[in-house]
Amino acid sequence: MTEQRRPLVLVTGVGRPNAIGTGIVRRLATDGWDVAFADLAPDAGFPEALAAEVEAAGGRALALTVDLSTADGPAELVARVNDALGPIHALVGSHAYSVDSGLLDTSIEAFDRHFAVNTRGSWLLITAFAEQYAANGIPAGSGRIIALTSDHTAYNLPYGASKGALDRIVTAAAVELAHLGITANLINPGPIDTGWMTPELAEGLVAETALGRLGTPRDTADLVSFLLSPSGGWINGQLLHSNGGFHLGV
Repeated sequence: MTEQRRPLVLVTGVGRPNAIGTGIVRRLATDGWDVAFADLAPDAGFPEALAAEVEAAGGRALALTVDLSTADGPAELVARVNDALGPIHALVGSHAYSVDSGLLDTSIEAFDRHFAVNTRGSWLLITAFAEQYAANGIPAGSGRIIALTSDHTAYNLPYGASKGALDRIVTAAAVELAHLGITANLINPGPIDTGWMTPELAEGLVAETALGRLGTPRDTADLVSFLLSPSGGWINGQLLHSNGGFHLGV
C-alpha cells in the first residue's frame, strides 16, 4: 500500500526562534503538515534546528532564504519548494518589512521597500502559489492562503499602508481563486512581543488588551491551524482579529 503523503505548507517570515512564523511552523508540523519555510536573513543555525523539529514531528522540512522584494524572488521560492517537496497545498505569509516613520519623515526609498516586500512580494507569491496549485491538480477545497496583516497607521505609515494594500490583494484572491477551491483570509494578530517591545511598551499594550496579556506566536498559530484544517474551509475573504480584544479600545 502506498503511504499517503502529508500536505505541504509554505510559511514565510521564519527567521528567528520567537517569530510568529516560527510558532506557525511548529504547530503545523504537529498537525501533520510537511513544511517549507523561508526568510531573508535567518539567525545562524536556526533554519537547521527548526527543520529538525519538523522532522522529529514526522514531517518533511525545507528551509530556504529568499528576497521577496525582487521581481523574481516569489516565483523562484515556489519553484524551489515544488522541485524539492512537490505541490504546495497552503501558503502562509508571515513576512514583513517594518521601519517606523510617519507622513513627514518617510523617505521614498523606505516607502518603496515596504511595498516591495509587504505588498508586491505577497501578490507575486500568491500568484505563483495559485499557478502551481492549478497546474498540479490539487483537489478543490483543500487550498489555503493566509496572510498576516496589521492596522498600524499613524507614525508607522509605510508599514500600515503596505499592509492595507495587502488586505485588498488577499480579498481579491478569495474571489478570483475560489474556482480552484482555494480560500484566502487575513489574520491581524495584534501586539505580540517577539523581542521588539520595551518593557514600558509591553505594559501599556497589556493595559489596552481586554484579556490582560500580550499575544504569543502560538495564539496566532492556533488560528492558522484551524483555517488550514477541513473545518476552516467555509471561511473565506475574512480579516480575523486574533488579539485578545486589543482592537476594542478598552
